[in-house]
Amino acid sequence: MPYRFAKALEATEDHRFGSEPGIDPFAVARVLASRLTGQGDQGGATLYQQLAKMLYTPQRTGMSAEAEQVALAIKLRYSFSAAEILRLYSAVAYFGHGFYGLPAASCGYFGVPPAQMSWPEAALLAGLVQAPTADDPLTHPASGLAREQHVMGRLVAVGALSQAQARSYLAIPLRTLLGNAGACTG
Repeated sequence: MPYRFAKALEATEDHRFGSEPGIDPFAVARVLASRLTGQGDQGGATLYQQLAKMLYTPQRTGMSAEAEQVALAIKLRYSFSAAEILRLYSAVAYFGHGFYGLPAASCGYFGVPPAQMSWPEAALLAGLVQAPTADDPLTHPASGLAREQHVMGRLVAVGALSQAQARSYLAIPLRTLLGNAGACTG
């Protein structure tokens, strides 16, 4: 699992990934409170829960599906190492444009294997898993850029990057090579 992508994914999707039991009790409390007050879905699924949904309940919604995802998330947490969970997640996540899995996405968007992605590239792809169509950097460049900036901000918030590093990385324009996956040599 490439370090930059793993850090970006954890920072934006589940900053307590290394310490939670498969579910995030704080997020569960926040979600319950928002539902009780009618504020809508606040999000709160851990990487374990998201993986459970992708693998086991992809077409199901509702409370029974969520309960199953919670149970499966806990089982995943205690059955696999954190590195294995990140690897599994990145292998099945959808990144838009028909790209399932990190290798297809990094090669398809940037023409580089995952291990060679820059911080901005890793941040963009980590941000895409939440809404790959809405944040598509090619059809919705402003949304894609906003999502990349959000992930960079999260990397700063969790201490993976300094504010100065994030600013300098965000100054680098991303160049996508969509449709040129053959440019990827690894």
